Amino acid sequence: MKMEQLIPDHAAPDRIMRDMTTVLSCPAQTEEACAHLARQDKALSALITRVGPPRLTISLEQSPFEALIRAIAHQQLHARAAEAILARFLALFPVNTDFPSPLEIMALDTETLRQCGFSGTKIIALRGVCEAAQGGIIPDRSGCTALDDETLIQRLTTLRGIGRWTVEMLMIFTLGRTDILPVDDFGVREGWRLIKGLESQPRPKILADIGQSWSPWRSLAAWYLWRAADEAKKIPRPPPSEPATSRERLLRAKP
Repeated sequence: MKMEQLIPDHAAPDRIMRDMTTVLSCPAQTEEACAHLARQDKALSALITRVGPPRLTISLEQSPFEALIRAIAHQQLHARAAEAILARFLALFPVNTDFPSPLEIMALDTETLRQCGFSGTKIIALRGVCEAAQGGIIPDRSGCTALDDETLIQRLTTLRGIGRWTVEMLMIFTLGRTDILPVDDFGVREGWRLIKGLESQPRPKILADIGQSWSPWRSLAAWYLWRAADEAKKIPRPPPSEPATSRERLLRAKP
């Protein structure tokens, strides 16, 4: 018997198809992934049909170190506010150069970082990430390929200001891993609530259990659930009731 026959079907792609960019660049693989997800749940299938092929963007040029620095800037802020902080931060360094190195960032004093918009807590987190990068705790892209998902999460969440969700975003959008389901993400849970017509969001543990069948394409499932949450934001609210309508309701309410 061949070795690959000893590996369960659901486990093999986790080792073979770690690069989402390869999947997205191959229509046949993308179709296969979407078909797998669609088979698991009718509501998810309807969502995939409505949204169409995935348009997930992977930041191939971004290092894990850069992704973590950017993630710290974005924590608890609207995207536009975070990007403004990053723009002021990057303006401190020469134009047309790569992302600043850990040593270059560590050379900045606290006041300079505060003027960019970083809070005291984020400054401490920035410096911690820089020290970890210098100490080899944060691997480069090639080093990440040697670490499975949970090992990478455990390793990076030892850093101050870096939680599981931040590492999961790095694994999806920087490393392009195909089988990440960020169950602590509000948008992912809200998307599932919406497509299933639930009164409340599922607890992370419950959604994690549901998502087991989506493997090895849970990153794509998360992307579709984010789209479901985005769709709901675009639905216009009903206009305020006209006075006549309000009166009719009052009349109907009378005994």
